[in-house]
Amino acid sequence: MNSISPNLNIMIKASEKASKILIRDFGEIEKLQVSKKGPTDFVTNSDLRVEKTIINELKKAKPNYSIISEENGIDINKDKDNTWIIDPIDGTVNFLHGIPHFAISIALKSNNEIVSGLIFDPIKDEMFYAEKNSGAFYNNQRIRVSKKNEINDCLFVTENKINNEIDLPYRKSGCAALNMAYVASGRYDGYFQYNLSLWDIAAGIVLIKEAGGVINNIDLNNIKNIKVIASSSDISAKLNEKLGNF
Repeated sequence: MNSISPNLNIMIKASEKASKILIRDFGEIEKLQVSKKGPTDFVTNSDLRVEKTIINELKKAKPNYSIISEENGIDINKDKDNTWIIDPIDGTVNFLHGIPHFAISIALKSNNEIVSGLIFDPIKDEMFYAEKNSGAFYNNQRIRVSKKNEINDCLFVTENKINNEIDLPYRKSGCAALNMAYVASGRYDGYFQYNLSLWDIAAGIVLIKEAGGVINNIDLNNIKNIKVIASSSDISAKLNEKLGNF
């Protein structure tokens, strides 16, 4: 394993512990899928349990760090300069429908910059992580963004409705965090979306930068209504031109 910081090690341990709940609960979903009531309440409880496990693990190691999380909101602690940003299940709708494409996302914001990020897909056992100035990794292998420079050879991803003028090959996957991780690892060539929350994309910001990609400037003090355009530097100008005022 490449050398990682103590903070990233804490994040990995927390995500692995929480993933056990997710894997077990995902196994239950299929049974609930066929019941009249459906699995909605079950998924909300799952979300809360996963988040609680992650927060407990992080607090054990760093009791004074602040926390921003999807279910819990903002918890400003003694250390205001260091903030964990957590999304316990990104891709909840996929999870709810028994589709194995969702992830735990944890990032560390330090002095208004994302310095560590981790996106863990527990069902496929795929962990993407990065630290500032240390590169981006997928299950301990170094990753880079794609090298394609012809837009028609590319595959992009978004979750928004796209108007007809935007003529791009794209997919919708239902998981913003994995969209970012897949751009960082070269699976997708670019990702564009508006109306995002900080916990959806915080870990992906450092992943994409460390994998050699480019991402628009994001104000980390904004928690909601964030817009992201991320890709390799090779395709960035062509993508932005296609997107226009997206």
